[in-house]
Amino acid sequence: MFRTFPSTSPARALAALVACGVLASIASVPFAAADDHGLKQKKTHALKHQKNQVQNRINGANHDLDESSAQLRQATAQLQHAQAQLTAARAHLAKTQGELAAAEALDQEMQAKLDAAVRRLHQARADLTKGRKKVVHQQDDLGRIVVQNYQAGDPSLMGLSMVLTSQDPAQLSGQLNSVQNVIDKESVVLDRLQATKALLIVQENQVAKAKQQVAVQRKAAAENLVRKRELKQQAEDAEANVANLVSLRADAEQEAEKAKAADLATLRSLQQERTRISGILERRAEAARRRAAAAARRAGSSIGDSGPTRSNGFLDYPVNAPVTSPFGWRIHPIYGYRSLHDGIDFGAGCGTPIRAAAAGKVISEYYQTAWGNRIIIDHGFHRGVGLATISNHLSGYAVHTGQHVRRGQIVGYVGTTGWSTGCHLHFTVMQNGTPVNPQNWF
Repeated sequence: MFRTFPSTSPARALAALVACGVLASIASVPFAAADDHGLKQKKTHALKHQKNQVQNRINGANHDLDESSAQLRQATAQLQHAQAQLTAARAHLAKTQGELAAAEALDQEMQAKLDAAVRRLHQARADLTKGRKKVVHQQDDLGRIVVQNYQAGDPSLMGLSMVLTSQDPAQLSGQLNSVQNVIDKESVVLDRLQATKALLIVQENQVAKAKQQVAVQRKAAAENLVRKRELKQQAEDAEANVANLVSLRADAEQEAEKAKAADLATLRSLQQERTRISGILERRAEAARRRAAAAARRAGSSIGDSGPTRSNGFLDYPVNAPVTSPFGWRIHPIYGYRSLHDGIDFGAGCGTPIRAAAAGKVISEYYQTAWGNRIIIDHGFHRGVGLATISNHLSGYAVHTGQHVRRGQIVGYVGTTGWSTGCHLHFTVMQNGTPVNPQNWF
């Protein structure tokens, strides 16, 4: 019933792959036309057949784990969980570090914008101060002109008085030019003052706008600084978490290796046990063959030594339950190498009675680490071979060593002892001490 072993993904991953296979298989079957009823029925049947095949493979994948100890299954699951956590933690760390780098770059950019906004504010304030001084200076100039005009009289009235009182035209022209110059100077100073005041309003608006820009940039920079500090803390926490998970994974790897080494040691002892049992059954088969040959000689007939490959239903089913894992070679989900599943698994519930597949003698019933409670029945010499059956993982016995049993007699009960992931019967048929496909004997 056992295998010789070395590590792939666990049954869950294997079952998931198989399940993906069935989805792919189902997706690959084209739907028949609505009016082609016969073709649709054929394809529906094909779909059901594919589904059953995949379900059998899934069941087989789950039962493959019966070939490893609970400690190894647990250690492997913990290792995979630690690896998954570490992978997720590293991805989170990388994401956080990327966000932190972006926040730091944005911080530099915002600082540059803030510095530029502050410079513009300083310049606007300097321009405003200069403009205010200029207004004051121009107001002083205009004030002096007004005082002078007040002291000398209104220039326009002075010009009229000169026209009325002057006797010399040449002198009158020069006087009028002087008066016009005074008026022009006053007008220029006034225009400049008005322009400077208008510019002063613009400068005041620029200062207000610059203040607003500085406030916006400071607020954005402060918010980004908070974000950067949060990300920095998250990155530090993530780094610590990764370091912790690396340590946990190392511990899980160590535990898995210990469990694997223990399993391999058990498997080596199992091979010795298999060899021992095979030797016993071979010797019993040879003795039975000799007795049968002697009996045949006394009766004047002969027997064949090779025996048929199929027995046309010599053995009865030990339990009334579906086969969940067939006889044959497959890849072990943890050890990862090809090994023989030397019997078939019946999906029966714990406590289900196990019946003798044929009459025979109980030659051994004992507990073994991997096989659990097992019972070996020698059914004698039939169809040219010595025939024996082995039932494994029993929860209990109904018969004992040395006892003769009849066909259909209860010999034990289905269990989940030894290396087992759930209640089931692992049933092995031995021909001359060598495991063969039990289906050839049903």
